[in-house]
Amino acid sequence: MDALQLKISAANAALDYVKSGMRLGVGTGSTADEFTKLLGEKVQQGLDIQAVPTSERTQKLCNEVGIKTYTLEDLPQLDLTIDGADELDHKLQLIKGGGGALLREKIVAGASSKMIVIADTSKTVETLGAFPLPIEVVPFGLASTTIAIENLAKVMELSGPIELRKNSDQTTFVTDGGHFILDASFSLIYDAKRLCDALNKVPGVVENGLFIDMATTALVAGTNGVNVIEKNN
Repeated sequence: MDALQLKISAANAALDYVKSGMRLGVGTGSTADEFTKLLGEKVQQGLDIQAVPTSERTQKLCNEVGIKTYTLEDLPQLDLTIDGADELDHKLQLIKGGGGALLREKIVAGASSKMIVIADTSKTVETLGAFPLPIEVVPFGLASTTIAIENLAKVMELSGPIELRKNSDQTTFVTDGGHFILDASFSLIYDAKRLCDALNKVPGVVENGLFIDMATTALVAGTNGVNVIEKNN
């Protein structure tokens, strides 16, 4: 089973958790895209849901597959969010933001009663950090904010380059909210909650890609099927 098939398998398993009448947060990323496509098929077959996309990219895909979308202003409280992850550990701590939508993803997940993560086994780790941690920052004072994050990393005994995210044409990547992203290659993050809290106290940091105590279930697809991981396990 190739990588795409695993993504589709995880996405398909998530459909079992979606019921008519739900207010649903719809995630961003390659696995979330597969879920959105499958969800569109169900909507065309009569599934009645109200969807809040987590990015302009997901908004566009929802439009293409026939899913009517709303904003959090329309629906400030959601029943469920289904989204992917760049990394997840056995505690269902996540790193997200590889697609650049971490701020809206975290806001939508925070507005939801439950969050289901869909992923394949390549995303599971013992300790978070192999995937560079996205840190969303305001453009103003970028150099000062970067130095402050570097100093924080030293205090927490984290090392590795912190780089401004670029597009393929080497222009600076800009999020849907008009912010920049710093990708911090820390390799191993032993205290993810402490780092998450500390980063968000740095002036200039808008949000970071550590999702702590947000996911309630993970559906992890492997060659032997989809493994269900619950938060209390």
